[in-house]
Amino acid sequence: MSVAKKSVNKPAPTRREGLGLSAVAAAIVLLSGCASLETPKTAAPAPAATTAAPAATPNFPGAAASAPAGTAAAAKPPVDPSAPKPFAEVSKGATQQDGLFPIWRKDDKVWIEIPKAMLNKPVLFTVNIANSVGERGLYASQMGSDWMAEFRLVGKQVQLIALNTKFRAVAEQGSKRAIEQAFSPSLLGSGAVASAEHPERKSVLVDAGFLLSDIPGYSTRLEMAYRLPYAIDRANSSIESSRAEAALSTLTARIHFATPRIPAPPLVPAPSPVPPPTPPQSTPDPRSFFVDYVYSFAALPETPMAVRHADPRLGHFMESFTDLGGDLKANPRLHYVQRWRLEKQDPTAALSEPVKPITFWMDKNIPVRYRPAVEAGIVEWNKAFEKIGFKNAVVAKQQPDDANWDNMDAGHASIRWFVGADVGFAIGPSHTDPRSGEILDADIGMSDVFARGSRRMIVEDVGLSSEQRLAQLSQNWQGLQVGEAPAQCHYAQEAAAEMNFALDLLEARGDIAPDSPEAEAFVQAVIKDTIMHEVGHTLGLKHNFKASTTITREQLKDKALTEAKGISGSVMDYNAYNLALKGETQAAFNNSTLGAYDYWAIEYAYKPIAPEQEKAELARIAARSTEPALAYADDADAGGFGPYDGLDPMANRFDLGDDPLAYYKKRLQLSQELWTRVQDRKPEAGDDPLRQRRALLAGFNQLYRAAELVGKYVGGMHALRDLPGSTGRPAFQPVEPAKQREALQFLSTGLFSESSFRFRPELLANLTLDYNEWERGVPVNLSAAVARVQLVALDRLLSANTATRLLDTPAYLAPAQRKNMISLNEVYATVQGSVWSELKSGAEIDRLRRNLQREHLKRLQTLLTRGSASLPPDALSLLRYNATRLQAELRQASGNGALSVESRAHLAESLGSLTEALRATMTRS
Repeated sequence: MSVAKKSVNKPAPTRREGLGLSAVAAAIVLLSGCASLETPKTAAPAPAATTAAPAATPNFPGAAASAPAGTAAAAKPPVDPSAPKPFAEVSKGATQQDGLFPIWRKDDKVWIEIPKAMLNKPVLFTVNIANSVGERGLYASQMGSDWMAEFRLVGKQVQLIALNTKFRAVAEQGSKRAIEQAFSPSLLGSGAVASAEHPERKSVLVDAGFLLSDIPGYSTRLEMAYRLPYAIDRANSSIESSRAEAALSTLTARIHFATPRIPAPPLVPAPSPVPPPTPPQSTPDPRSFFVDYVYSFAALPETPMAVRHADPRLGHFMESFTDLGGDLKANPRLHYVQRWRLEKQDPTAALSEPVKPITFWMDKNIPVRYRPAVEAGIVEWNKAFEKIGFKNAVVAKQQPDDANWDNMDAGHASIRWFVGADVGFAIGPSHTDPRSGEILDADIGMSDVFARGSRRMIVEDVGLSSEQRLAQLSQNWQGLQVGEAPAQCHYAQEAAAEMNFALDLLEARGDIAPDSPEAEAFVQAVIKDTIMHEVGHTLGLKHNFKASTTITREQLKDKALTEAKGISGSVMDYNAYNLALKGETQAAFNNSTLGAYDYWAIEYAYKPIAPEQEKAELARIAARSTEPALAYADDADAGGFGPYDGLDPMANRFDLGDDPLAYYKKRLQLSQELWTRVQDRKPEAGDDPLRQRRALLAGFNQLYRAAELVGKYVGGMHALRDLPGSTGRPAFQPVEPAKQREALQFLSTGLFSESSFRFRPELLANLTLDYNEWERGVPVNLSAAVARVQLVALDRLLSANTATRLLDTPAYLAPAQRKNMISLNEVYATVQGSVWSELKSGAEIDRLRRNLQREHLKRLQTLLTRGSASLPPDALSLLRYNATRLQAELRQASGNGALSVESRAHLAESLGSLTEALRATMTRS
């Protein structure tokens, strides 16, 4: 395919490219995006095999009727004033771009030529977002929706119909007609026939203006971001550019969104815990902005690729649908692995180049200094393909700086570089042939998150929990299709926060100087790591959040081993930075190569296998899942959204080593070391005024993540993905009681203790602001930062899911194993005793501890007075039992006259509140 094919009469107009980027040095992702990251599928109609063919080829309006055979030519019919004008008359003076659907342009008019042969013939129709607002998830260079669609002629209208691929009949015994009647297709757009049928080409023109509409549903995304009624201004929207070739026609529509006015803010702020969003801050006028849609019509392969069925023991993105082609199957759901079509030029050779390599075009907006790292991240995957007989399976090409073609069309897999006012993410989605799962296009979006300036915005993002952040990123991607839960990849964004902590610590140690060659090399390694991760997604691989546990803690200290084999079993995990404690040998900081799991997943998806051997060979490959180095868990296993709270403490984002709990303890030590070094270092002339503030908050971010994940041990379950009858191992097994108690102890003595958060007054007094900015923030709220760390753990321990699993634990254990098990009452009593330890010791109650105690009491009050629809009744009984004991301890401690007036007032208020809650009549949910 020619990548820069020009139109017949003149080149396609060049679309305005994204902003140039300044020098950068940091890394983020959603994203995922991470995302485990799968492009959301809309309800799209059945593939060609399941779509009824028209009874006869329809005639276009204005087509000449042929005379019956054996008769004289019919008399000339009367002229129909409503009939379309002749093709030649409409297209006179227009330039033509010949291709799958030829495109004609004249002044501000654009027509799409629809050949009769292309009616009722499925094509891949995609919509990508080239330009956007630049904030709140509304970023440029984002891959959007795709459908298997076809043009249909209905009267004098040409309709673009999305076919329904969610329900099919794979086997012939199914009633395809019944399926077509049961499940409707969708109308994406339509336009009036603009010309009579061309006498030789047997085609008509359709005004492309039907594309100046909100086909991808972006207005819903705008409403989610701003809660304002933005609508398309058709008069100021236009087709900016177009390009056509034999298998592809693409048009870029510049859509103007506008609202007549921005509502005045209320005189009195609404009593809502969630403040209303502000209007757009990144546009000159918040009432108006443009969004570019890149529409592509791409030919589907004449022969669908051979399908490969997915196996749940390892993770690939899937083309999933309901097969109604038979009545005897226990499960009608089918899942095809999404993968590129990869065939050897020489099928008999042990190592052969492919007929068509997987080619990624590197966007011309990628800063020159980072292009080698991006390319290295792409071609690293060739190591996995060489293991299964492919040489140079993955190719990286650089888009020329003077290229007049847009790699956002459906004909170029690409690495896109974009910027955003509020940082951003990286994401690796793809578009596939729904008939087979064949990946036809992929556009990795990489935001400019490597800039050192982004460190400020990342570390001060202290207001969201991981669950809220995942929900926000899900909205930021697509999330517009009802019933869909698009997988996200926010690896780059989270990795940038990790990188910033690492750089702050290394700078504080004096190991790396800001803006030094060592810092630049560090950032280049981060870029390669992130690109490897996102390219893995576009090759069809999901996240693997158990891969980091396949490397032992001792191996992580081995410099030679980690530099040669990486720090994790997969680049598809969210891997933390391998930072040594003070005095330890520093090994490799991050992943520089593929892990064992990556080789295994590529083998399953891409290994050439003879059809008659495929079922047995794939079963053999998947059966290796019992090997410790190939442990696997996806996004739902790691939890953090919806009903999935992450019950397995070995499946996590951003941990390292075979003992995640030991890693979290180490992270507390590293945070405390950073804080000590920051306090020991005296500010110098020329310092960034936010340097100390940034380092302080970076340490809190590390502890917040640790607190969130340590809680997974309590009431946790080890989960395995073995198929029934394959190994004899239990699918679910409660976490060892000793490990659960160790996690509780760490929370009690580490994160719930005020001694973990001791700072010198002179540090807090010198955490200045950036007075050049209007939105400069306020002095650091230390109590809020500590509460954020503590409350995420407290909420986990008191959650309904934790209670349910602890109450169900005896059912998973033999009678002899139940003697040492941890009970729900032990957890509640341990938490309460830790939070209120001063009641027994008689010690003064620090302000940070008073805050923690109030938060614990708030949760007790709510459950005692309102109940909970999800918390088991036994859990409510145990909470009341422990609350009654707490009431007695508060009553006794209130008489301690040696305490400060603040502590005595706090105890009196706490006693009164708890007494009222215990006396109240419960209003059950």
